[in-house]
Amino acid sequence: MLGKRVGTALAAILVAAVTLLLFAIFTPTAAAPQVTFVSLKGEKTTTAGLRGKVVLVNFWATDCPVCLKEMPDMVRAYERYRDRGFEFIAVAMRYDPPNYVVAYAEENRLPFTVALDPMGELAQAFGGVKLTPTTFVIDKRGNIVLRVSGGPDFARLTALLEEKLNEAI
Repeated sequence: MLGKRVGTALAAILVAAVTLLLFAIFTPTAAAPQVTFVSLKGEKTTTAGLRGKVVLVNFWATDCPVCLKEMPDMVRAYERYRDRGFEFIAVAMRYDPPNYVVAYAEENRLPFTVALDPMGELAQAFGGVKLTPTTFVIDKRGNIVLRVSGGPDFARLTALLEEKLNEAI
């Protein structure tokens, strides 16, 4: 009797594992929205123009303690991967005063693209981002492969960036 129960339990576990595997394989990846980022310098970057690169888009605000705490780690990630086809775009939330964003970016010498979202259109296009920080990783094919609300686990983020940077297009 016990052997039959164990066999049934193992069969159920196997079916669940196969179902999860099939779900993971056949679940479509969300395509990144087709948007244009405008940097503090007025330079325009489109998601379409970033194809072939791994991109991290981080929605943040100068009044967000978690955002400010994670920014040095974001700078290190950018500096580590930028020569390998990695782009980073920090999008300031619409309520963040532009002069605060400019001052923070200059004072902290942010080496990546910092964009403003004065009408909230970028946040809306990325699924209605309201919480800061919210971070997206977009693969070389233009698909969102990670969305994190709140501070990311940098070990996990680094592992994902390594994986995606090593993938062929």
